[in-house]
Amino acid sequence: MLVAAAVCPCPPLLVPAVAAGAAPELDALRAACADALGVLSAARPDRLIVVGPAEEEGRGPHPQGATGSFRGFGVDLDVVLGGGGAVVGEHDEHDERELPASLAVAAWLLERVRWSAAPVTGLGVGEPLAAERCIQTGQEIAARSGRVALLVMGDAGACRSLKAPGYLDERAAGFDEGVARALETADVAALKALDAELAYELKAAGRAPWQVLAGAAEGAGLGGELLYEDAPYGVGYLVAAWS
Repeated sequence: MLVAAAVCPCPPLLVPAVAAGAAPELDALRAACADALGVLSAARPDRLIVVGPAEEEGRGPHPQGATGSFRGFGVDLDVVLGGGGAVVGEHDEHDERELPASLAVAAWLLERVRWSAAPVTGLGVGEPLAAERCIQTGQEIAARSGRVALLVMGDAGACRSLKAPGYLDERAAGFDEGVARALETADVAALKALDAELAYELKAAGRAPWQVLAGAAEGAGLGGELLYEDAPYGVGYLVAAWS
């Protein structure tokens, strides 16, 4: 049963060591992410599942204790999912795979707030994954026994300005606004109905994870709160908490 969810963006720039001199520009975003994680902790879950975009080789599942790094971004910094040793009984053939970037950012966020409320598992989802499969994955997560919380990582459109990674696309602001309102109101139907093709064109990496959330939240009766909405560097970053 899903008891709470937090939605956070996953740019490596969230990590101050990666952002370097630009780190203060995202202080408000980091604070909002910490607040969202506080909502998860307050829900007293039995398990936290972190979902974020990943390439095929990084999808996992990744058990607690899985490691990631930011060396690819020029920083000698390692992170551990859940901040502790691996959970007994969860090792499988995926255990040695390094966390994808989105889950490494999540691991850093969890370490930053000293997460200890529940064991953690990471799951990467691919950008091409069809909405129906994303929703089914979410339903399977919610069907697990006990109280489950979700940390959902993913950026909105990367086409919000001329200097954005995807250049300016006039459709991006409207797409991001629709996602923001859906997250603010915990509108499961709106997240399910997101246009996967448009999301791809706008480089919105959060589309598949958001639709996993939609599947998990069916019938859970959660309410939403939008904690952050902005587009620094031309990329839409959204933070929300559902409880």
